[in-house]
Amino acid sequence: MVYIVGAGPGAEDLITVRGLKLLGQADLVIYAGSLVNPALLKETKPGCRIFNSAEMTLEQVMEKIQQAEEKGEMTVRLHTGDPSLYGAIREQMDWMDQRGISYEICPGVSSFCGAAAALEMEYTLPEVSQSVIITRMAGRTPVPEKESISSFAAHQSLMVIFLSAGMLEALKKQLIEGGYPEDTPAAIVYKATWPQEKVVRCLLKELDVRGKEEKISKTALVIVGKAVAQKGYERSRLYAPEFETEFRKGNPPGTEGN
Repeated sequence: MVYIVGAGPGAEDLITVRGLKLLGQADLVIYAGSLVNPALLKETKPGCRIFNSAEMTLEQVMEKIQQAEEKGEMTVRLHTGDPSLYGAIREQMDWMDQRGISYEICPGVSSFCGAAAALEMEYTLPEVSQSVIITRMAGRTPVPEKESISSFAAHQSLMVIFLSAGMLEALKKQLIEGGYPEDTPAAIVYKATWPQEKVVRCLLKELDVRGKEEKISKTALVIVGKAVAQKGYERSRLYAPEFETEFRKGNPPGTEGN
């Protein structure tokens, strides 16, 4: 059996309870060494074989999994954050499907959640932001033309941008050309939830300069949008005194506490 496990955003105690249990049972662990906190590996049992996929090709990873399956062993494929985001798991699952290898996915806490915690922000603020666009700049791996940074920028929704910290000048240019005002609040969060975490707040027009000043060029998320400022929002109607739900009756305005 193969378990594709989300390791969480960085802090070793942010892996899920299920993920930690699976990690402790595995006979083989193949982890994304460039991003997964190696401190998690101490949770493996004696005799567990451990490989760093950053040093391997897909074919080499899957060969190790195949060998474990032939021995009747249990494998954990440990991915950073949540494996559904930029985890390249579809190609692994297709490979296993073709060979009749059973697998399950254990979700994890994504780094975009860790970044929100670091910024002490709510992504979805009433009357400010109700949508979050998760995307990345085109690099060695292209993105569909209709999903370019500039096309998404036209919406001026809150945007969380992965895998783009090394291209901040080009990113800034595309965001502004796409529709964000230069004074849009922005942030760079380096290694969210790790001990080395660093938070840089700025305006969009300062994005590349601030990134250079702080020597951030990888392992960081860029967050752009009005919600980054955490201001100008309306109170949630769900918790308004006059709002009635199946769990409580509403009070007319001015009768709070009655």
